[in-house]
Amino acid sequence: MNALRRKARRRCPLYLTAEEREGLRAASRFNADLMDYLRPFVLPGTTTDQLDKLAYEFTVGHGNRPACLGYKGYPKTICTSVNEVVCHGIPDNTPLREGDIVNVDLTSIVDGWYGDSSETFLVGQVAGEARRLVQVTFDSLYVGIAAAQPFAKLVDVGRAIERFARTHRVEVVQEYQGHGIGREFHQEPGVPHYVPQRGQSQVVLEPGMCFTIEPMLNAGTWRTFVDSRDNWTVRTLDLSLSAQFEHTVLITETGPEILTTTKLGPQPGHTF
Repeated sequence: MNALRRKARRRCPLYLTAEEREGLRAASRFNADLMDYLRPFVLPGTTTDQLDKLAYEFTVGHGNRPACLGYKGYPKTICTSVNEVVCHGIPDNTPLREGDIVNVDLTSIVDGWYGDSSETFLVGQVAGEARRLVQVTFDSLYVGIAAAQPFAKLVDVGRAIERFARTHRVEVVQEYQGHGIGREFHQEPGVPHYVPQRGQSQVVLEPGMCFTIEPMLNAGTWRTFVDSRDNWTVRTLDLSLSAQFEHTVLITETGPEILTTTKLGPQPGHTF
């Protein structure tokens, strides 16, 4: 093992055995099933609180735990980020409206393992700009996953997403990123969706590593701010639209394996 790979192992301690991979696959499959369960309820008139209640009941009804509930004081089961909200939107009693876009972000704990994924939904008939942003963000996720090949570098993921986003004239959020995942919610490595000037971007992707890829793309500036009213909700600085998609990805000996693929949701190549 060369020096670079030894360094990668020191900085990225999670390397899953075959048995451990099965635990993570099971958690991720449940998280995908939860997303499919919520899917038909994401409609005009549904409140994000209603989605949160459905997610909680489905999760605990299957003997599992919602990871977000109580995490660092977060008050709900899921995150619901509407229109200019980038991430960490807290469900409330505001109904979704025709033309909204909403990211539904789910994390489940199954037998001690975490599954994590998100989708941006179109609520009813959605205008062209919003629809285009959702499409580009969805496609950018799979561009990033395709770059996550065994023994590639972590920076290759961010570079691929950033280039794709710039080609389509949208901006990549830089303050928030993907993360390693396993028996803990957030582990190394951090996964930027752009090319950072420093940090862990030179980490080598080795079989057994698992992390989320979750690009957040904005129609306007990439900069964001945290709403001081709840200290959770992240909005675009210029209040332009934002979209996000996320999968949990395992690096295997033959390539990236998407663990949170849904049965009913959009698949690679889908047109919104």
